[in-house]
Amino acid sequence: MTKPKAPNRRKTKTEPVTFDTVRQLALGLPGVEEGKSWGTPAFHVGKKFLARLREDDILVVRVEFAAREVLMGAAPETFFITDHYRDYPAMLVRLSKVDPDDLRRLLEEAWRRNASKRLLAAFDEDNDQ
Repeated sequence: MTKPKAPNRRKTKTEPVTFDTVRQLALGLPGVEEGKSWGTPAFHVGKKFLARLREDDILVVRVEFAAREVLMGAAPETFFITDHYRDYPAMLVRLSKVDPDDLRRLLEEAWRRNASKRLLAAFDEDNDQ
């Protein structure tokens, strides 16, 4: 497990993050497929949940509890949970507030925790070159 990083604190932000941004980042990871979860667009790797759109501006992302606490403490306007998610390894992300690099890291970490060893090895080999 990698140590959770506090979110970027850039003063200027590039383009706002949308669900299309999420789609591009998620589908850029090996083995990720788009489908549905609770009637909304979602992403899975090997049938394991990574993320799903909850509402127009809210994304649910699979995340470890410790990382969730760090992120929510550092940027509560961006990262939060409701009572429903309290006991699940998931966090809500406000897309209009999240930094694209933070979102990319979150999705990659969710993917790394759920991808097969074969997918991980191939991805790491491609990125080491």
